[in-house]
Amino acid sequence: MLRSLGQRPVTGSDEDPRVAELRTAVSRLRRELATHPAEFPDRGIAEDELAALAAMALSGMPEIPRLRRSLLLIAGAIGSVSALSTGLAGVRSAVELFGEPPRRP
Repeated sequence: MLRSLGQRPVTGSDEDPRVAELRTAVSRLRRELATHPAEFPDRGIAEDELAALAAMALSGMPEIPRLRRSLLLIAGAIGSVSALSTGLAGVRSAVELFGEPPRRP
């Protein structure tokens, strides 16, 4: 797991380790959600936003405000499903690696 924002990519890789962590966390939560047997009203929202996060991770440098918006939508959609809480926490931690969005004046 990454311990600081200042870590460098692994030797031989040009990938930002934060992006790799985001991709891993999103993939894990997508798998957990796909295998979760219960239906809930906002499941489609969670699936759509996880797909958006996965696409942002593939692009290389996600937009921080968009990352945070997606995280809020996912948390709102699946936050009450305790079986998915560990995966959600992983996505949250990965998003937090990118730091805070710039403050507006």
